[in-house]
Amino acid sequence: MPIFSIQKDNISWPRFSLNAAGSMPLGGGDIGLNVWTEQGDILFYMAKSDAFDQNNTLLKLGRIRIHVSPNPFVHTSFNQSLHLQDGSIYIKGSVDGRPVTLHLWVDVRHPAIHGNLTYDHKGPSNLNALITYESWRDKDHTVKGKQNNQNSYKFGPQGIILMKKDSISTGYDQQTGGRILFFHANGDKTVFDVTVHQQKLDSVKNELYDPLKNRISGGLLCAPEFMALSPTAGTYLSTPYTGYRLGTRKPVAGFSFHIQLSSTQTPDLTGWVSQLKQSIRTGSQVSQDWAVTRQWWQSFWQRSFIDISPDYNTGDDSSPKRAKDSSGYRYFTMGRNYQLFRYMLGANAYGKFPTKFNGGLFTYDPVLVDSTYPFTPDFRNWGGGTFTAQNQRLVYFPMLKSGDFDLLQSSFDFYNRLLKTAELRSLIYWHHKGAAFTEQLENFGLPNPSEYSWKRPPGYDPGMQYNAWLEYEWDTVLEFCKMMLDARDYNNTDIRSYLPFIKSCLSFFDAHYQYLAEKRGARTLDGNGHLILYPGSGAETYKLAYNASSTIAALKTITGELLELPDTLLDKTDRDYVAGFQKRIPPLPLTRIKGKEAIAPAITWARINNQESPQLYPVYPWGIYGVGKPDLDIALNTWNLDTNVIKNRSYIGWKQDNIFAARLGLARQAFDLTALKLKDGPRRFPAFWGPGFDWVPDHNWGGSAMIGLQEMLLQTAGDSIILFAAWPKDIDVHFKLHATRQTTVEAWLKNGKLSALKVLPAYRQKDIINYLDKKPAAGQ
Repeated sequence: MPIFSIQKDNISWPRFSLNAAGSMPLGGGDIGLNVWTEQGDILFYMAKSDAFDQNNTLLKLGRIRIHVSPNPFVHTSFNQSLHLQDGSIYIKGSVDGRPVTLHLWVDVRHPAIHGNLTYDHKGPSNLNALITYESWRDKDHTVKGKQNNQNSYKFGPQGIILMKKDSISTGYDQQTGGRILFFHANGDKTVFDVTVHQQKLDSVKNELYDPLKNRISGGLLCAPEFMALSPTAGTYLSTPYTGYRLGTRKPVAGFSFHIQLSSTQTPDLTGWVSQLKQSIRTGSQVSQDWAVTRQWWQSFWQRSFIDISPDYNTGDDSSPKRAKDSSGYRYFTMGRNYQLFRYMLGANAYGKFPTKFNGGLFTYDPVLVDSTYPFTPDFRNWGGGTFTAQNQRLVYFPMLKSGDFDLLQSSFDFYNRLLKTAELRSLIYWHHKGAAFTEQLENFGLPNPSEYSWKRPPGYDPGMQYNAWLEYEWDTVLEFCKMMLDARDYNNTDIRSYLPFIKSCLSFFDAHYQYLAEKRGARTLDGNGHLILYPGSGAETYKLAYNASSTIAALKTITGELLELPDTLLDKTDRDYVAGFQKRIPPLPLTRIKGKEAIAPAITWARINNQESPQLYPVYPWGIYGVGKPDLDIALNTWNLDTNVIKNRSYIGWKQDNIFAARLGLARQAFDLTALKLKDGPRRFPAFWGPGFDWVPDHNWGGSAMIGLQEMLLQTAGDSIILFAAWPKDIDVHFKLHATRQTTVEAWLKNGKLSALKVLPAYRQKDIINYLDKKPAAGQ
């Protein structure tokens, strides 16, 4: 078996970047940096997954600028490289012909950033340096117009929306040297309070989860060789800033700095500052932390990989030997960009809040994405604390086959801690059981206030979003229920703490649709004893739907997987209820197109609002149809003949047609769509895709690309593990992925033949089916 080396996917830049759009991601734990070198200065933005302000903007925690004199980074020896194997960046240059290196890394176990500059010199120390903390939140700022898209007010701001200034100070002490303290402190009144009142939940306000009240987000920069200097001012792109400076006290041969970040909820600001100072890592602690971080990334890359055209000689990014129009290069970049995006997800491995679909931790100045958005670097479209499940699912589903089960926990815990809020919504509004989760969900569990609508007709149901796209769209949360169940199947993850959540999400549909039917007439079920799933929604597309196939497929799959759990996880009372509920789920609606049977979006619907294809959700994510499963022809007819499915087909953004094609065994179509998703993005870092329908870097673009590539190579059907279900036989590939029942599969396809295979545990090898040896599916 060949040995995969992640080093071949490292990114190396031999020239400066023009601006922040040419930044390189760096991260760990729950911190992300955008790092770039501009005219010899090294800059980086800092982000943390839980740094929400009072308006629910996900803040950048400032920009750092490093200037060294004489400048080592203005010579032809310059190079900036991302070393995936240890999750760090090295920036190299020279002074007087001798190497200078700045090493940047983020601790995966402590919220800290570390930098160390070394100079291989002879003679007296002769370097001077400035470290500047640049803040655009140096004064109160009124957020107006489209800039509110960065917060929870979005297109419906109520009154004056104020972003309050940060607190920033510089100083010096013998222990830490020069230091800069910076933080943004929320008060006890935030957009949470506004939303609770808008949605008529004041009576239970104290029972609702509130992540914004008294949240303090910031950090402390310490540089032992430096002292505080007077502030400066400037403008970067369209944003004025104040620069808080530290300068070397005397010429040095090198230097280090450390930035400790923190975001937590406390009314005790003095205590927060004291704890932050005490948490600074020093001396041998930093060395130990670097060893742990390096080992973490090495283990991360041993979990899984996909290496396409593994014999391709990658060379250096700047090498003329790389024919970027060659098929070998295009195939190689598919695998490389898969690895690069997975690296970006690894940066938020342990965040309390999930990685956001609209940029993750790596957004930058919006004017570089859209010239009509001259806003601050805090901006991202579609909100900072708003989580859109249809997009978020694409970020997290690929973590199952990549074996990144620890990364899944932040998403699972996000929903689990909102369970009480969702159940209170059902109880207060409709007086029934079950967890009512909506699309466009705030990080405190309520619908986004502007999507909920500020202009509502008198008497309109307060539990409903008055929104043409989002009304009656309840079922997206069920995909996270499936992820939880799948995590047990893939990794034997202990899901006992999540089972009440899953059962409550299911019971909502049972209770709510009987409630709605009872309001309309004398019977709560149809003539066949089935729920009447009306009004419903097929994604955001088929509105006021009757028995949407996407909802029915979800309910059938989740109830089926629950009933497969052992008695130790599902007791008799719950088992009897789920079995009874399963009998009340209506059959999937089918239709005939050109005389052939296909999946219908629903029995009927009132209008089409968007451009999704939820009639194929029974293929993915719900897995009712697919390779190795019954009635594949019905799903293929839907793909081939449904005019809306054909019209909506695309690779852009959250489009998941590449995944559908892979699940249907359509090798060439799946490969072509996935290749388009995984081609180099339009920015310098190849995996900064988008904006698509959302923002840059588009994480649901990357997530759907990952899923499609995984599904082309490995699928499961019952106990069977199907290899190369939708893979072109003429393209070499070496991969390691995870399958159900705690199984890993490493395979190497070379010259159309499976030349090496390793399955752990070994007894699972009997379940392997090499689909390349079978007759291709119809339509392939």
